[in-house]
Amino acid sequence: MLEHFCECYSDLSGPILCPVLGSIIPIFIPNSRIRPIRLIGLCASLITFLYSPVPRIQFDPSTAKSQFVESLRWLPYENINLNLGIDGLSFFFVILTTFLIPICILVGWSGMRSYGKEYITASLIREFLMIAVFRMLDPLLFYVLPESVLIPMFIIIGVWGSRQRKIKAAYQFFLYTLLGSVFMLLAILLILFQTGTADLQISLTTEFSERRQIFLWIASFAAFAVKVPMVPVHIWLPEAHVEAPTAGSVILAGIPSKLGTHGFLRFSIPMFPEATLCSTPFIYTPSAIAIIYTSLTTSRQIDLKKIIAYSSVAHMNLVTIGMFSPNIQGIGGSIPPMLSHGLVPSALFLCVGVLYDRHKTRLVRYYGGLVSTMPNLSTISFSSTLANMSSPGTSSFIGEFPISVGAFQRNSLVATLAALGMILGAAYSLWLYNRVVSGNLKADFLHKFSDPNGREVSIFIPFLVGVVRMGVHPKVFPDRMHTYVSNLVQHGKFN
Repeated sequence: MLEHFCECYSDLSGPILCPVLGSIIPIFIPNSRIRPIRLIGLCASLITFLYSPVPRIQFDPSTAKSQFVESLRWLPYENINLNLGIDGLSFFFVILTTFLIPICILVGWSGMRSYGKEYITASLIREFLMIAVFRMLDPLLFYVLPESVLIPMFIIIGVWGSRQRKIKAAYQFFLYTLLGSVFMLLAILLILFQTGTADLQISLTTEFSERRQIFLWIASFAAFAVKVPMVPVHIWLPEAHVEAPTAGSVILAGIPSKLGTHGFLRFSIPMFPEATLCSTPFIYTPSAIAIIYTSLTTSRQIDLKKIIAYSSVAHMNLVTIGMFSPNIQGIGGSIPPMLSHGLVPSALFLCVGVLYDRHKTRLVRYYGGLVSTMPNLSTISFSSTLANMSSPGTSSFIGEFPISVGAFQRNSLVATLAALGMILGAAYSLWLYNRVVSGNLKADFLHKFSDPNGREVSIFIPFLVGVVRMGVHPKVFPDRMHTYVSNLVQHGKFN
């Protein structure tokens, strides 16, 4: 029994318990000793990151079932248990989460001088909740945990935000995502009433009537569409990015939007396949419009963060087209861009953070000619811009090309509009880079020039390595995900 407990702890419980312990210990340390608090938070997040790939050693990619399943009796009288597991879908999302949290702590290492203890605690609690979401096999907690993630994010935006409108942006973020999830709660209660259990595996094998499937699908769609976000419920994202600190923007780009796409692939699509097929035109139309609309909107923004935020919305709506293209190419191709989206926009937000720390402005018109004064940052920005354009050899390309193929098999017009959005994405990415890095130096507005220091460069390196690694050698992703995606397509009888 002890051996089994140790095995479970190292496989699943470790990455969940480490951030919990790391968030508790600083409570007993005085606020004046901020350096030990930061070190404890960084060590806890790094240990969690080292734990997260452990299941890969014994992971069996030939099965679509959840592996390393743990169960804890939570509400036995209601037949509700705490079930944790991992499969080909959740495996990489957990690694992405544990990768980004140490980065966020390092980003705020010197900037979060006020309430430093609280910042570390909020970051680690956020990590614990997000890991639990991706490993949760309980429908009720699948609702509770994503909504719990809103609390530390709300605090980070509202307390450490950069402008006077940070409170408004925090409330907008919180209320948009929370109100959309109310319908999800109703859907889960109805599922529990029909199945009599809170086991997600049993719920996935339950056959719902077509009318009930449509109702449940619409309810879950209302929750997940806001988190992606899809147009027109995307307004909260640009505002939240603009007001959030750099570390908050990194995690906003990296994880919360994946809670929506993960929810579609984990919950809506496999549980309601008939409703999914019926709703495909309903998804295709706003997603295709959103790609064009947000791409054009991006080119008209004057704030660097808003440019990246609207670009992020365009990329995620391309992902929704892939998810609802009922074939292996579309669904399988939609997963790598989700992971890439956790790296590329995050790196771009870090570049903006470096500029803001030195010049205290994010307005595009004040920048120009940075290649002569900040060559290292210009090189890093160029690499991130290539990835944002989905250039071959980068992480974005390996998913967006299969999405186009899968969408073309279903609807050639939607695939054409998606491809047009990619062209527009390349246009505004090159425009932004040329505007900020090339041209004449605007010395009247910018006075302090210094390239990223050693700590800042060390933060950028993992992102660049990850982008190139995914783009040059992407085989590891289909190897782990193919069985899950094939089972999803077969279960839904999409082909």
